[in-house]
Amino acid sequence: MARVALVTGGTRGIGAAISKALKAAGYKVAASYAGNDAAAEKFKAETGIPVYKWDVSSFDACVAGVKKVEADLGPVDVLVNNAGITKDTAFHKMTLEQWNAVINTNLGSLFNMTRQVIEGMRARKFGRVINISSVNGQKGQFGQVNYSAAKAGDIGFTKALALENAKGGITVNVICPGYINTEMVQAVPKDVLDKNILPQIPVNRLGEPEEIARSVVFLAAEDAGFITGSTLTVNGGQYHA
Repeated sequence: MARVALVTGGTRGIGAAISKALKAAGYKVAASYAGNDAAAEKFKAETGIPVYKWDVSSFDACVAGVKKVEADLGPVDVLVNNAGITKDTAFHKMTLEQWNAVINTNLGSLFNMTRQVIEGMRARKFGRVINISSVNGQKGQFGQVNYSAAKAGDIGFTKALALENAKGGITVNVICPGYINTEMVQAVPKDVLDKNILPQIPVNRLGEPEEIARSVVFLAAEDAGFITGSTLTVNGGQYHA
């Protein structure tokens, strides 16, 4: 029986690449998304991967969403917590809404989603939880106190949950991408990219979403059971934790 993988934010950018790579590796994949119906329908038509719409910052929405996925595909064996947002501004100008939205979506969602599947994983003695953090959760970033705090929290969440479940056949790991060639990065003006971002990256290029996806497939594998509580940095040499 193919194992079931659920990818949050799984229809665009890094998440779409992860969903496709897991399907190619033989998993039954479900991709959740928050709001872009057109992109989700296009993704579904192109890949055949079922899509589910809910807000990962809402615990109740995650309860209902995961129940629907499991009713359709079966119990979730691999959870990829990829969904995330940015609301960048200098901290002295940041609003409570900008803080809460990013913390709730980028960190709170790890509780909301993982809580739905962890008991089943423990009962079945198998599970893979893979959290997508960021280089900016490791080193900080100007204008991203909310984002960096949430992404750093993802790393702490990973380490503690890994310890709690290590004896039960469940691994919990986190990937910290650097600058990846997605819509979000493509929106950065070219002169800023060329002058400020690429010079920070020793390999002198952006990463590709597929490079993050390959890392997820590696950590999700049956034979990756001795890797848990780890932080995998995929950033072209930009930063070493």
